[in-house]
Amino acid sequence: MSRSRLLAAAALASAGVLALAGCGSSANGSTSSGSVKVAVLTSKTGPLAAYGQEYLQGFKAGLDYATQGTGKVDGKKVEVDYVDDQGKPDTAVSQFKDLVGKGYQIIGGTADSGIALQLAPLAEQNKVLYISGPAAADQITGINKYTFRSGRQTWQDVMTAGKSLGDIQGKNVVVLAQDYAFGQANVAAVKAVLGSQGAHVSQILVPLSATDFTPFALKAKQARPDLLFVAWAGDTTGSMWQSLDQQGVFASTKVVTGLANIASYPLYGPATSKIDFLSYYFSQAPDNPVNQAMVSDIRKAGGQADLFSPDGFVAAQMMVHAIQSGGDGSQLDVDKMVSGLEGWSFDAPKGKETIRKSDHAMLQPMFLAKLTKQGGSWVPQLEQTLDAASVAPPEAGH
Repeated sequence: MSRSRLLAAAALASAGVLALAGCGSSANGSTSSGSVKVAVLTSKTGPLAAYGQEYLQGFKAGLDYATQGTGKVDGKKVEVDYVDDQGKPDTAVSQFKDLVGKGYQIIGGTADSGIALQLAPLAEQNKVLYISGPAAADQITGINKYTFRSGRQTWQDVMTAGKSLGDIQGKNVVVLAQDYAFGQANVAAVKAVLGSQGAHVSQILVPLSATDFTPFALKAKQARPDLLFVAWAGDTTGSMWQSLDQQGVFASTKVVTGLANIASYPLYGPATSKIDFLSYYFSQAPDNPVNQAMVSDIRKAGGQADLFSPDGFVAAQMMVHAIQSGGDGSQLDVDKMVSGLEGWSFDAPKGKETIRKSDHAMLQPMFLAKLTKQGGSWVPQLEQTLDAASVAPPEAGH
């Protein structure tokens, strides 16, 4: 999904109570004498298929890493059921219910915030462990005892953008976005995050029908912002960046947007080298053995580590740790798995990460980057690593 969509706040959809007798004891379920069964529910097809693929490649590498190549936890083989949610909420809900009915106690995945926010209540109602994937909505954090996340959340994205200015107090921040739900949600997110840090936040919303972006670029320049935060998607992306460049916006202000996956790097046009990027992950950013192992494993499998590879890798690490915490009987104890994950600190591809006990926020480093031309291709270059504490979201409910 586009970075702008990742920043958008998803609405929490209501989910009916799922009553399943003996949902933890099915013969198809979580454990048997020689195996532990887990499910991964994400997009293998549909509009988010590319991101689902990144997640799945990372998951397989993470499972290999966390089990030291054996595929086993405490002598039991981890059997994974990979399910395609097709990027459709109704499909995902139906599949989640089916997995619970079959006795699966550990379910991970989905890149879509709207889907994750519908699955989380089902996890609580049925007392199964749910680890959401790249879904970024802040509402997932603290939603219930049984829901965790393996990636970052919107707050961390926006705080990273603000850190490009240093002290945000009193700074003038303008959000340039398209005038419909996702653009409006980006404005709300920046106001909530940077506004709470003392910035003055305003917005320039562009009609979806617009084809000439010169007036909006001029308006952005005339606002004289300290930071222009751009959230944009679709086939007008190149024209929008060209207009900002032609009107000299980069010469008068810092312009920040999110660094998406590798396929997006050529889309910024001549302005590419002038943009500052907030970054969740790119393979050259972290320098540690876990990242090296993930990059190498994915490459050996014929893939390339990309934006959401760490989400899958970390999900596998979390599942293995949960299984280790869940007891050695024929049935895992979900409450023990939850307790085992709460407060857990571990070495991940991005560096040291910690699951905050109070609300299950995933505390982790973030990055600032530039794109530079190397051998005819645009390559991300690390500008700054932000430690987990500096971009940590407030505790949910506080």
